Amino acid sequence: MKKVVIVPDSFKGTLQSAEVCEIISERVKAHFPRCEILSFPVADGGEGSTDCFLSALGGEKIYLTVKNPYMEDMTAYYGLINDGTAAVIEMASAAGLPLVEGRKDPLKTTTFGVGQMILDAAKRGCREIIIGLGGSCTNDCGAGAAAALGVRFINADGKEFVPTGGTLSSVARIDMSGMAKELKNIKIVSMCDIENPLYGEKGAAYVFAPQKGADENAVKYLDDGLRSFSDVIKRDVGKDVSKIAGGGAAGGMGAGMSAFFDSELKSGISAVLDTIGFDEKIKGADVIFTGEGKLDAQSMGGKVVIGVSRRAEKQNVPVIAVVGGADENISAVYGEGVTCVFTINRLPEPLEKSRFKSKENLRETVDNILRLIKIKNT
Repeated sequence: MKKVVIVPDSFKGTLQSAEVCEIISERVKAHFPRCEILSFPVADGGEGSTDCFLSALGGEKIYLTVKNPYMEDMTAYYGLINDGTAAVIEMASAAGLPLVEGRKDPLKTTTFGVGQMILDAAKRGCREIIIGLGGSCTNDCGAGAAAALGVRFINADGKEFVPTGGTLSSVARIDMSGMAKELKNIKIVSMCDIENPLYGEKGAAYVFAPQKGADENAVKYLDDGLRSFSDVIKRDVGKDVSKIAGGGAAGGMGAGMSAFFDSELKSGISAVLDTIGFDEKIKGADVIFTGEGKLDAQSMGGKVVIGVSRRAEKQNVPVIAVVGGADENISAVYGEGVTCVFTINRLPEPLEKSRFKSKENLRETVDNILRLIKIKNT
């Protein structure tokens, strides 16, 4: 082999994507010393996305003081890439569930700090900002982020306030005239891998708010707030976000990003692959190694393995998926560009036991795959 591309997701709970890259790369070098190896550890918009972009493209971490979900000062960071012309921001870094451990309450939490990071990136001259939607503790439809960038939310008494999930229904009017001028002509892409609408039985509150600390009554209250807020957005902003696929992502942040920032909601892996120039980089590759913790029905929705294989198929590059585990019915992946699938566990044992052998199991599995490939190359 002359060229190999490695582009895995993390094996959640066991291996980071960078570790997967290192292990596969080390085995390829052992068997094919002269082979060109391109490694791109990736994430699909959730935790670790910023670090993956920086690992794949180089860049700089920008640390700054922002407001946490309860409007308290905290330090967060985002990544500057492409010579400082683009930024990668994980909304969870300022509005994530781990930040409210022991005091989860989507009625009271805000995305204000996310907006502060967006503004900071814009002031640094970024022309593109990529936002990872995932892992949020909020249900404010991105109102907090918009407020940090100058959007005014006004109640029935004419008073301006920063809405939270519990006060969305109090928004009587939205004034967009104060939106930060720094955002003009900036392209904002939101990485979103769910298709849930803003409200209703499959919406942000009913599906995701319980894991953020909402009880049954709170869920209904939050859903009512999203409905009311959606009507105000339609009237004052001129956008109907009620049925946008992915509008319910991250507590309605998907809808908010579309309404207030004119952001495109895009598959996480698609955004990643576009940003790293994946289509160009795989030209001439003999094989692509990808993988994730578990290959299942959710993978078919466009997660890393399928996102990679669909691109590779267009250039007739074989794709080997090395995964932690796979469901019984995964035959559909072969119609999406995946050449073959290998699970790394060598013994029938539970994850609680096998997870501690993940590095060794991955190394041995890849080693055997490469030994098989060597037969063809000899």
